Amino acid sequence: MDCRDRILSNQYYDVITNFPVGMLEDAGLDFCRINIEGLYDAVYVSQTSIRNTTDYIFDYKAVPKLYGLMQTEAVGRSFDPNSLIVSGITQVQRPPLSLSGRGTVICIIDTGIDYTDMAFRDSEGNSRILAIWDQTVQGNRAPEGLPYGTEYTREEIDRALQAQDPYSVVPSRDENGHGSVMAGVAAGSRLGDGGSYLGAAPDADIVVVKLKQVKQYLRDFYMVPAGVPAYEETDIMLGVLYADRFAIQFERPVVICLGLGTNYGDHAGSSPLSRYLDFVSGKRSRAVVVCGGNEGNAGHHFRGSLDSAGNAGTQPVEVRVGENAEGFVLELWGNVPDVFTLSVRSPGGETIPPVRLGVRDSITYSFVYERTKITIAGTLVEPASGEEVILLRVALPTPGIWTFEVQAVGDIHNGTFHMWLPVTQFMNAPVYFLEATPYVTLTGPAMARDVISVSTYNAANNSFFIDSGRGFTRTGAVKPDLAAPGVDMSTIQGRDTGSSLAAALAAGAVAQFMQWAVVEGNSPMVASREIRNYFIRGASRSYDLTYPSREWGYGRLNVAGAFDALIGV
Repeated sequence: MDCRDRILSNQYYDVITNFPVGMLEDAGLDFCRINIEGLYDAVYVSQTSIRNTTDYIFDYKAVPKLYGLMQTEAVGRSFDPNSLIVSGITQVQRPPLSLSGRGTVICIIDTGIDYTDMAFRDSEGNSRILAIWDQTVQGNRAPEGLPYGTEYTREEIDRALQAQDPYSVVPSRDENGHGSVMAGVAAGSRLGDGGSYLGAAPDADIVVVKLKQVKQYLRDFYMVPAGVPAYEETDIMLGVLYADRFAIQFERPVVICLGLGTNYGDHAGSSPLSRYLDFVSGKRSRAVVVCGGNEGNAGHHFRGSLDSAGNAGTQPVEVRVGENAEGFVLELWGNVPDVFTLSVRSPGGETIPPVRLGVRDSITYSFVYERTKITIAGTLVEPASGEEVILLRVALPTPGIWTFEVQAVGDIHNGTFHMWLPVTQFMNAPVYFLEATPYVTLTGPAMARDVISVSTYNAANNSFFIDSGRGFTRTGAVKPDLAAPGVDMSTIQGRDTGSSLAAALAAGAVAQFMQWAVVEGNSPMVASREIRNYFIRGASRSYDLTYPSREWGYGRLNVAGAFDALIGV
């Protein structure tokens, strides 16, 4: 079996690791791997090579997290330029700056792109898409070093556009539409929607990664409902690797945009994807823009604090579970040096006593009078973050109120802990904390240190989007960096709402700045961190708010304001 077959097979576990892969070779395991710039390896290892599959499932850092789409459905068709205007994008598109993203590359890693849409063509009708890596189409045309999927070049796309049936030449489609909408907001040209539509960087070239769906064994483990789009961390990381190459291949600045999010992880930027994005963000002529998610009003985050003097070091956490819920994964994260345990009480009164697990351990309970099965897994020192994580996999939960009693072991030092439920679309029924907090609800990887992360607001009235993720990170670092419009946005498919659109608009704005800085030679060595700080200096701020804000970051995106700040206005 070649590497491509291993990558695609549900009989091979996907692992993200940074330990020497020679250890696997010495053990004689059936596997293949893809190295990610010397930082990580995406490893695909046969399930038959792992004696205890539970050890894999609960090796927290190694298991790919799942990411979902951060956008709602489109309605209406009319184009409204207000989001471009309030973000200072329209102003810098006009002379004397005339910044349209010319000479830059915007990469959308998402559900693909409708390459036939006029919004992605130039004035001569040729495609503005440099390449598409479709991870879902298998053949003999995979990108170099990436043994699965098919790569389509601009020449092939242009040839497809001339054909009577374009998809007979380039059979890559965006069945969902999410990626096409994002590409349009970031880089749609005036040719789209009968000549009335315009994106933020209409002259930027476009690179697209169409992500393949998650393997079934991971969908089953995370209990994500069938048909719900879900994408693996490994595939996203390899998409970033693919996008990053275009900065070298075409000697152009590259802006990578992610409209995906997850509630899995430490919410402090320690996941492999977050660390890799930080690495890419540190390269010159690169920038990474990430959405903050739509989980602020979902009731999926709980912050607790134990005080031995105040409440004997215990705190009940109540979760309401709706009818017919198939299950959910609940995570608890602590802070060194505290150690926590959990006990569980079902709506029917059955209990699981406090469980203290070892360095890395798991145990499964089946209830007597209820069909629920709960697996509790713990890692005292999670390798990526160094913190304790307790993971509960709750299958077929009884409807009603579940109580999770959190208790400290020994002395309490910090006493703070956080718990997260999955993003909304990963559950088939309402599940939420009764005493949830809207803060620390940014989805990963928006907490990565050097990416440009954005929350979402309504440009029509400057109101904060109620569903937008809010900061800061679990460790108190300032995220989001900025807020960008993302409510009732004009797209190539109608009016849409969601944090992914805020990220796409911000990515187009970054491409505008990249044109001025790199293409036109005003600051050719610029990278994500510098661009973020230019944008922070130029952000629009309200006098009645204090910054940095958990909602607004350092203010509202304003590209024109960044240039005003440069000249001291």
